[in-house]
Amino acid sequence: MKFRFRFACACAVLVLAISGTPAFARGCLKGAFVGGVVGHYAGHHGTVGALAGCAYGHHHATVRQREIDRRNAQGAPAD
Repeated sequence: MKFRFRFACACAVLVLAISGTPAFARGCLKGAFVGGVVGHYAGHHGTVGALAGCAYGHHHATVRQREIDRRNAQGAPAD
């Protein structure tokens, strides 16, 4: 049973590594990690928390990038 699980995990990792399309997930990883931890401790909803954290992290990074782009367009120094 352990061999099947390990084999399935290895195949999944291999498929994901080969499919190497770029992902524009700015802020998603940090948000997913924090959301997953919070969701886990708030009633064992780690997956839902990770999804919500990823969405929030991506949104926050996009807003931050827009602000930086706006400052650069105006000629102000960036952070």
